[in-house]
Amino acid sequence: MMNFIKSLPAVSAEHHARTGLPFVTLSYAQSLDGSIAARRGEALGLSGPQSLKLTHRLRSKHDAILVGIGTVLSDNPRLTVRLVNGANPRPIVVDSRLRIPLDCRLIRNSASPWVAATREHPAARREALEATGAYVLTIRSDNNGQVDLLSMLKRLGQMGIVSLMVEGGASIITSFLLCRLANYLVLTVTPVLVGGLRGVNDLGLTELQSVRSLSHLGHKWLGKDLILWGNLT
Repeated sequence: MMNFIKSLPAVSAEHHARTGLPFVTLSYAQSLDGSIAARRGEALGLSGPQSLKLTHRLRSKHDAILVGIGTVLSDNPRLTVRLVNGANPRPIVVDSRLRIPLDCRLIRNSASPWVAATREHPAARREALEATGAYVLTIRSDNNGQVDLLSMLKRLGQMGIVSLMVEGGASIITSFLLCRLANYLVLTVTPVLVGGLRGVNDLGLTELQSVRSLSHLGHKWLGKDLILWGNLT
């Protein structure tokens, strides 16, 4: 894992130069049964202290960190680096209709988040949001009326984001996997059974040849948590 963290700047720069896109690291924690929360809209802390420290180290090595609006509404995260020394990544929220609360931590703590929305977002809401210091990126819609993730990544690459860490929630994780836009996975598995909201929703896969798999797989125990990592193929 530490080798990946050390090589991330070079790997990200090469990927960005070749594709114009940020290098995307998908990172999240789940229970043994694949749950990331007990109920929709409720946060559930799964990671132990050592794996949390690893997460913060990963944050410090990425230019930006991305979550969906569901995570903001349920967890009200700060998305900062607090458990290790390092710079805070740029927070980015995928929020098609600009539902982000104006008093959430990302705005209240002057993090100046970037918010990716579709063209159908309310103009008055955009004005109120940008008055707080946030910046709205208007991105074209996909076939489901949501932010088109590839278009968003192209825009972020043009804006100088070379490495992007995606932390969730379930819809965003699933979308990045479905669109094959994640390059690397860091998964924390904690030894509990939750029976709740799964981290990856239906990927619609019908053939073994189409599944996402990991190459150059590594693993390590950090306290009670098992950390798995590798290239997404």
